[in-house]
Amino acid sequence: MNEEYNDFVPNVHFELIPIKDLVSNQDYQRNLSMQHVRRAAANFDINQVNPIKVSRRDGINYVFNGQHTAEIIAMVSESRETPVWCMIYDDLEYNEEADIFANQMKNVKALSPYEIFNANCEAGNDKELLIKGLVESYELKILPSAGVGGICAVGALENIYDKYGYDVLDRVLRLIIMTWEGEQKSFSANMMNGVARLLNSFGDELKETTFKEKLGVVSVKDITKNAKERRPGSLGFAEAMLVVYNKRMKPGLQWSKLYSVKATGKKKKENKEYDEEAEVEQDAS
Repeated sequence: MNEEYNDFVPNVHFELIPIKDLVSNQDYQRNLSMQHVRRAAANFDINQVNPIKVSRRDGINYVFNGQHTAEIIAMVSESRETPVWCMIYDDLEYNEEADIFANQMKNVKALSPYEIFNANCEAGNDKELLIKGLVESYELKILPSAGVGGICAVGALENIYDKYGYDVLDRVLRLIIMTWEGEQKSFSANMMNGVARLLNSFGDELKETTFKEKLGVVSVKDITKNAKERRPGSLGFAEAMLVVYNKRMKPGLQWSKLYSVKATGKKKKENKEYDEEAEVEQDAS
């Protein structure tokens, strides 16, 4: 290789090393999350495996990036004799390893929910294609950012599908379109999740015509304001909409159901809840 490129190519080589010969006990390492390992092992895909970064010091193979990868492969293969591809650094000091570990993600741009969703559609994955087809059946599009005639709160669409199922997502979209006639802010993450909470809690007790008549005269801006005064996230939106729905109704929908009915979707909640506030851009737009 031409020496003028040496500053841009790391001085490494690759080896297949059995997992049992790797060491991951350095003080700068994260604690191993077996919950993450089990979840990843259940969805193992050999084409998603990255090389493990190893610093070879004093004949010992110290892992400074990839300890979870090694444990996932050990669990799937049921053997620590299983070899994994390793990117070997032969000339690093301990403090250099720690520095690389601390800063390796600093300049990595994370994929946005839209980019992940779009890639899953291109891959032909069923869930994303079903959601995309449902959105487009209402003459809407899934967009990377807020825009007329589109939905950019991709995480909310997937959350509703996972927690409550396809039919509830369909009804959420239909009800929002009926009520606010496609107003852009009506497709915020908190608004869609709030409507989904109401539908999951009350089912057919919640009448779509009544919802449209009562909520349709209240602006999304006012619902958002009232929701934020009640509590954060989609529950505040659900409460704000329920207040309007129940007005002058005897009997109205029972408030207790809003807090007692559990999600009925296919997926159980994992260790990390869906972060409704993570899509602030959609709610603020």
